[in-house]
Amino acid sequence: MSSAITFSVPATLFAAEPPEARGLARDEVRLLVTSSAGEPAHAIFRDLPRFLEPGDLVVINVSATVAAAVDGVDSDGRDATVHFSTPLPTGEWLVELRDPARVRDAFAGLTVTLPEGTTLTLVAGYPDAGQELGSRLWRAVIDQPDVLSYLWGVGRPISYGYVGRRWPLTDYETVYASIPGSAEMPSAGRPFTKDILGELRERGVSIAPIVLHTGVSSLEAGETPLPERFRVSRTTARRINQARRTGGRVVAVGTTVTRAVETAVDHRGIVRPAAGWTELVLGPERPAKVVDGLITGWHEPGASHWQLLEAVAGSELVARAYDAALASRYLWHEFGDSCLLLPDRRG
Repeated sequence: MSSAITFSVPATLFAAEPPEARGLARDEVRLLVTSSAGEPAHAIFRDLPRFLEPGDLVVINVSATVAAAVDGVDSDGRDATVHFSTPLPTGEWLVELRDPARVRDAFAGLTVTLPEGTTLTLVAGYPDAGQELGSRLWRAVIDQPDVLSYLWGVGRPISYGYVGRRWPLTDYETVYASIPGSAEMPSAGRPFTKDILGELRERGVSIAPIVLHTGVSSLEAGETPLPERFRVSRTTARRINQARRTGGRVVAVGTTVTRAVETAVDHRGIVRPAAGWTELVLGPERPAKVVDGLITGWHEPGASHWQLLEAVAGSELVARAYDAALASRYLWHEFGDSCLLLPDRRG
């Protein structure tokens, strides 16, 4: 189920290039800060430390982006770009075919010839294995023993039509990325710099990592998030619980962090070490239990991210933030501006 909030985003607000190409540093994108009290505050991202307090804990996703788009030719002789989303336990890969929009007439058994003579074959639709024609996502087999190494050699970052040209993989990485596995950048963390991380620590704000490897983000309206691989370490679980016991806020950097942390919460509201696959969908039936605040980019209406934002901050606060962002012409998508949502603390 998608959010009831609807609006349109002018294409002029889509960030078509990294901020560095617009003459800005990573941390000079705009930051809208919205709390339960008072009007939204307009700042730049490097001001983030002054909006947090000693004892708060910022949780980051250290998953690194993979060069997951590979150009090929399908068995019908058409150009096709394969977006490699997620490796499956069966040894297959979850993929999406685009040219440049979603390929809607792909079918089970279709092959795509990729660079270096590699062949990829669609096996079955996903998540509905009975769908043999027109699935958005497919289980596929590829004749490469080490697909990640292959992608490093022949792939490029996944991008969409609003991005004006191809940018190198370094533009799709956060400064703290360390464990490869995401099909697309966990983009809420892109504006962070080492200086900001240092300033947060000097202010008494702690930093803790999780890992959640993102799949492709081109979900269609009403489509629920796919299962994703994640890990919350024993150390991070302990630090989250300690921050909550001592009155600090747990501020997630992005929806990926929120999903991972909330997956690791037990029935008593305690975060436990956890790893594997998460199918958690946050929303009205499952609000956030542990995450108190959220740093995020801007998402179009109908995206599954909206339910998650509302699960953390409530629909009223999210609506206020988006109204202010549209009125002040904040930029959308992975190279755009940022938002800090700080709802009232939970009891």
